[in-house]
Amino acid sequence: MSHSRFESIGAYLPSTILSTAELISRLKTPPSFDLERITGIKERRVRDTRPETTEDSFTLAVEAAQDCLSRSRYGAGDLDVIISCSITRSKQGTRMYMEPSFASAIAETLGAGSAITFDVSNACAGMLTGTYILDRMIRSGVVRNGMVVSGEAITPIAETAVREISEKYDLQFASLSVGDSGCAVVLDQAVDDADKIHYIELLTAAEHSHLCLGMPSDKSAGVALYTDNRKMHNEARFLLWPDAQRDYLDAQGREFADERFDYVIHHQFGAAAVPYMNAVAAREFGAEIPTDLNVIEKYGNTSTTSHFLVLHDQLAEQNIEAGAKLLMVPAASGVVAGFLSTTISSLKV
Repeated sequence: MSHSRFESIGAYLPSTILSTAELISRLKTPPSFDLERITGIKERRVRDTRPETTEDSFTLAVEAAQDCLSRSRYGAGDLDVIISCSITRSKQGTRMYMEPSFASAIAETLGAGSAITFDVSNACAGMLTGTYILDRMIRSGVVRNGMVVSGEAITPIAETAVREISEKYDLQFASLSVGDSGCAVVLDQAVDDADKIHYIELLTAAEHSHLCLGMPSDKSAGVALYTDNRKMHNEARFLLWPDAQRDYLDAQGREFADERFDYVIHHQFGAAAVPYMNAVAAREFGAEIPTDLNVIEKYGNTSTTSHFLVLHDQLAEQNIEAGAKLLMVPAASGVVAGFLSTTISSLKV
């Protein structure tokens, strides 16, 4: 069975920068902890809301898709499938659209008239879920190539949190960590081991699903995110990844150390939590965890785009050498965990 690879990558970031200090200053009741120190987030990008230049989920996704195609060997008309993975699906401001699919609208704008189009929604694991599906489609021979894309105008949950937080510890504090962005990747069939997605597996542990819920606010006319961080960021939840990957490798007769990963990219949910997560994994694998790549300090938690925003940023900074082997680890509401293994050589920004 053939493998897929990451053929090209694109990203888009709004130009407006909002610091954590400025965001916290807007709260009526400041938190009882240092949000910047705990999360590691100094600033994030925020969509433009001026009427003449309004940015939303759709515009962020289209900008990222066009950036991706600008360095791809494929034109929009060559794409066999487009999968949109946004949590937020806003157009013309903050209005949310479920139908027609975002993927079909993106395809029409790009000029990908012959592409199969559909949306997937799997919380912050959205783009990895789209990658999982497209990888399987390519490996099975259903399609030759395709794009996974997401635009996340998710900072309205931070705006709701600023209006509503009234306690020293509030379930909306995690909403203050988010930033807006767009990302896209094109996948096609691997031609050698230098560029290849070796494997990708995802799992859902529904017993934790109540710990992070996005929904209309129960206090105002806005969208909100309610997260129990104390229960989300603990050992039981962090064991989901190493337990699953160890079982997968055991079935292949391999160990984590045999994979020889150069880097790991975690979901960008908190600078303090990731070292703890890595320590749990190192204990369970009995092996050292590779160097952690992150951009949380300057972009915050960008939800579905986070892994690929890290990849795009680090490629642009030339911090990933040709032939590097990367491990991507999701951590999403649901709760979704898993792992993606890939070697990257020719992917450029």
